[in-house]
Amino acid sequence: MSYTTLYRKFRPSGFDGVKGQDHIVTSLINQINADRIGHAYLFCGTRGTGKTSVAKIFARAVNCESPVNGSPCGECETCKAINEGRAMNIIEMDAASNNSVEDVRAIRDEIGYAPSIGKYTVYIVDEVHMLSTAAFNALLKTLEEPPAHAIFILATTDPQKVPITILSRCQQYNFKRISIDTIANQLGAVMAAEDIEVEDKALYYVAKVADGSMRDALSLLDQCIAFNLGQKLTYDSVLDVLGAVDTDIFNKLTDNLLNADITSAINTLDEIIIQGREITQFVTDYIWYLRNLMLIKTTSKEVENVIDVSSEQIEIMKEQSEKIGVHVIMRYIRILSELSSSIKFSPQKRVMAEIAIIKMCKPIMESDFSAIENRIEQIENKIESGAIVSSNVQVKEPAQAKPKEEIRYAKAVPKDIQYVVDNFPQVLNKLDQSARVGFKDGIPALGGDDELILLFDEKTLFVDRIQKDESLLQSLVDAIKNELKKEVRVTVKRTTKDNTGDYERIQQLTNTTIEMEDF
Repeated sequence: MSYTTLYRKFRPSGFDGVKGQDHIVTSLINQINADRIGHAYLFCGTRGTGKTSVAKIFARAVNCESPVNGSPCGECETCKAINEGRAMNIIEMDAASNNSVEDVRAIRDEIGYAPSIGKYTVYIVDEVHMLSTAAFNALLKTLEEPPAHAIFILATTDPQKVPITILSRCQQYNFKRISIDTIANQLGAVMAAEDIEVEDKALYYVAKVADGSMRDALSLLDQCIAFNLGQKLTYDSVLDVLGAVDTDIFNKLTDNLLNADITSAINTLDEIIIQGREITQFVTDYIWYLRNLMLIKTTSKEVENVIDVSSEQIEIMKEQSEKIGVHVIMRYIRILSELSSSIKFSPQKRVMAEIAIIKMCKPIMESDFSAIENRIEQIENKIESGAIVSSNVQVKEPAQAKPKEEIRYAKAVPKDIQYVVDNFPQVLNKLDQSARVGFKDGIPALGGDDELILLFDEKTLFVDRIQKDESLLQSLVDAIKNELKKEVRVTVKRTTKDNTGDYERIQQLTNTTIEMEDF
């Protein structure tokens, strides 16, 4: 007799053999026991989680003459006829290869005939999302009002592509990814049934690589047994078969990255490739390693229950976690995740992996905040390790600029003030425009020995500005000082046209005639 692969040999024959889908199994068993069978079901979930197996068990159970706890008994005439292929109660169709409207019309034409044995005809349509639009339309009416003896079970890994009109007519069950512990326990039971000795660590690694798929786990285990036929299945042999990388390599590579040693990191990658390891699997495994490193770094409690590595390896990773910050780990995971999504379809996987390693070693190539923190951490590590030594070269301090000596001028005399009065427009030209326009309305006159009086009409608003802003008057004082090279006091006064005494006094002091109509 030809060899039967493990995933076919150990396919569950009853609901009690389905692992990791208790929420679905319980619901279906209750429906069978209560005789509340629906006419349409939609099973959704990733590959290898038991959709087709549960559909076949359910199809046999609804036709079983005496089900045991909701599962088919396997002993009645109906169960025997279905198992031997003599009954046509279960019709399977692969929508990936039979997706035309003609295929669905064939079902619609046959559905009116009652089963020759048993109560129900069950149609299992696998990968139903692959049906064409016309095929979905042809299925719609039949799915809405099928004959009493017909049950549809639609299975898909991509429910988003199923029309909402189909979804609304089905009971939808979502199959979860199966946990690593559940898969590992099932693999252990399989190995015991096959009478093959195996290390628990090897089973856990196969379960982790399967990524929640029981069928993938059994296929990988079958592959490992074939490689190690007749011998104990060890962790190292599983790594060899699956092209995986041991954690010691990850320890070494992480040290290379933390030291920004590109040459050593590339050499480590070469070592992995020379050993025949698959680069895509290496990237996935390294992301898991960094994930474990981050958990060790951020969790104060014991992490043995959430990290599937040996206690010796955990101690090594704890020591390594002291050298690396969480932001650096997250940056590494981000770069590797981007690589993982793009490397699958790339013809140059090695080059892309080397570019990712260079980016991890050189945070200067990126401008995000985590890269900046990584650069700072690299500098600190180099200083602590002595790679950067402070220099004893004395830096000559720049000579302090000598403060400018304030120039002292002698006080102006009436002759100097008279010069300012006679040349007042020339002095104003040294001011900025706004000050020049404002002071132009003032009348200059001799006040005392070193005093210049500026007389303004009482309605002039510029006087208010002078009172609020002392710098305006100071700018005029500085302009006169620069012109005369002598100290001058400037006094601003208000007057009215009726107060002729002020004008007469100004005329006497300045020997000028003031035209009253100018005010």
